[in-house]
This record gives sequence, structure tokens and C-alpha cells, in this order.
Amino acid sequence: MNKRNLIFLILIVLTSVLFGQAKKYEIGTPYSNITTRTGGFYDFSDPQSVNIKVSVWGFVRYPGKYVIPVYSDVSDLLSYSGGPTDNAHMDDLRLYRILKDSTQIMYKFNWNDLLWEDSLHTQKLKVPKLKAGDILLVPGSRRLYFRDYFSMALSLVSVLISLSILILNITRK
Repeated sequence: MNKRNLIFLILIVLTSVLFGQAKKYEIGTPYSNITTRTGGFYDFSDPQSVNIKVSVWGFVRYPGKYVIPVYSDVSDLLSYSGGPTDNAHMDDLRLYRILKDSTQIMYKFNWNDLLWEDSLHTQKLKVPKLKAGDILLVPGSRRLYFRDYFSMALSLVSVLISLSILILNITRK
């Protein structure tokens, strides 16, 4: 291996060390599972009130099952769950309710309309009241930022360079 190839290889290694991901993960951890969180059980019950069990799933900071007071509403439940992540689509919130006869009802509402209203309204809002067993789903999609694209591109380039150096070394002998 000549000096130029050695210097180039050292530069690539230094670049990947400096600009690579700062977090430490186990080898073999899939990239898609790094940012996801598992659900949990959270108790925000009020001993002076009746409490209900509800669930929050999707793009919130702490998804899982919650024990909350019966007087809580959807905004309280979103607050208990740590709020929506930056990937959440707040214009498509869904509240699922299973009735006593095993039928299901889905309420869809746009939280952005409620949050960014210019004036107060006297009519009743279209956000349903929470009942026991309700499931709030906060949909969303994963967003990639510059550092994600840069990390993927740098990984691909380093693999291609390593393969080309390997092929050059094999063919020279």
C-alpha cells in the first residue's frame, strides 16, 4: 500500500470517527429500533376521585397504559404522556372506544384546529370525553434530518472505499 492510499484511508477513518453518531448502541441493533420507545404503565390516579384506565399509543414521548382521574380530557392525557413528538401528525388524532356490545367507535379530530384557534367559540368542541378503556392513537411518520442522511451516506462511502481497497489489494498480488 502506498503513502497516498494510507493517508486517504486515515482521513476516512478520522472523518467517520468525528462525524459518526455519538450514541453508543449494541452491535446488531436495527437502525429503525433506535429511536422507538416501549410502552409502560403510568399511574396518575387521584385518590379523591374515580379513576379510569386508558391507553396512548403512537408518536408521544411515553406511550403506554395510564390510570387517570375520570375528569381528565384528551389534553390532560397528552400532557401525561409527555406530549407529542416532533414526528406526530396532530391533525389526525384518533380516539378508539369499544362499547358494551363489542362494537367499536373511532373519533377523529384535528388537534391543530383546537390549539391554534384565533378566537373563542361558544359552541361545544368536537373532542370526545374520555371513558374507561379508550385508546388514543397519535399517528406520525419518521423524519430524517441532515445528520441521519450524512451518517447513512458516510457509512455507505466507507464500505465502498473499504471494498475497493480490498479488491485492489487482492488483484495486485
